[in-house]
Amino acid sequence: MEAVAKLNNNPTSTRKMRLVADLVRGKNAYEALTILKFSKQEASGKLEKLLKSAIDNWGQKNDARPEDSDLYVKEIFVDAGTMLKRFLPAPQGRAYRLRKRSNHVTIKVDSKNAVAAPAEA
Repeated sequence: MEAVAKLNNNPTSTRKMRLVADLVRGKNAYEALTILKFSKQEASGKLEKLLKSAIDNWGQKNDARPEDSDLYVKEIFVDAGTMLKRFLPAPQGRAYRLRKRSNHVTIKVDSKNAVAAPAEA
């Protein structure tokens, strides 16, 4: 059983967030937490919090301790969110377009040693 955690309208560009997301894709969940904790990027702090939430969601869903299971980051993807559009004054009466980007992040966590569901008779 996989568990999902989502972060919507995060005020960071998708490109910056994807660079950090690529570091933890497919890794063991606790190894990924360590990587995010010691990463310098601002986005890593937000992803670390989101990954902890996904691990807790998995624990609630499966009635098992996440530490005992072999959890890994099954999927992580970053999509573009809403964009705030503004204008910045420029010389000679012109204006520069200013786009403040945001993104949506989704993390799916699953156990490698998944217990098979009992077959119904």
